[in-house]
Amino acid sequence: MLFDFHTHTTLSDGVLLPMELIRRAIVNSYRALGISDHVSASTMARVIKEVSADCELARKHWGFVALVGVELTHVPPDSIPQLAAEAKALGAQYVVVHGESPVEPVSPGTNLAACQCSDVDLLAHPGLITIEAAEAAAENEIFLELTARQGHCLGNGLVAKVAQQAGAAMLVNTDAHEPGDLLTQDLAVTVAAGAGLNEQQMEQVLIENPRKLLARAGIKL
Repeated sequence: MLFDFHTHTTLSDGVLLPMELIRRAIVNSYRALGISDHVSASTMARVIKEVSADCELARKHWGFVALVGVELTHVPPDSIPQLAAEAKALGAQYVVVHGESPVEPVSPGTNLAACQCSDVDLLAHPGLITIEAAEAAAENEIFLELTARQGHCLGNGLVAKVAQQAGAAMLVNTDAHEPGDLLTQDLAVTVAAGAGLNEQQMEQVLIENPRKLLARAGIKL
């Protein structure tokens, strides 16, 4: 049972149309896919509208759960509450914030600002996350990501450790940009195990937590 809420299409820097990404996820035995292209204030409305059209087709004709998301990327930390609220108002079913990855020059303070914002659902690849940010994530029920993405994954061990200390929930996602990035069952388990999770914790992160995020969107699986 595979879930993935951090993927990209040609609407930002991926290589597949939203429709083809959905189709390939179905072939990979996904139960649900979230499309969260990189956006900022300049592109948000257009991206949400275009992704929504293909997600609706997938639901109508294939009965597949495809969610409309966004990833607020390299935005000023102080702008996150406004942009996240705007994304939800425009139809995004969930909001991801591009966290302070160790391999990109994300503005300092992004992790904490995201974790303090109730309209954010997921902090992607948080890198060297602090206990303060993780505690805020736990308080606001924001998921912290364990990522399969090369480079971004350098922080997974610390993310898992700090998340557990703070009581914050985690998700495994791919940050997929190409077909070969999509999850398999083996890859999902490897990412979780590589972050130091035991079997019980993996069940929570790979199955139960995705269902919780889906429930926020009114979807029960």
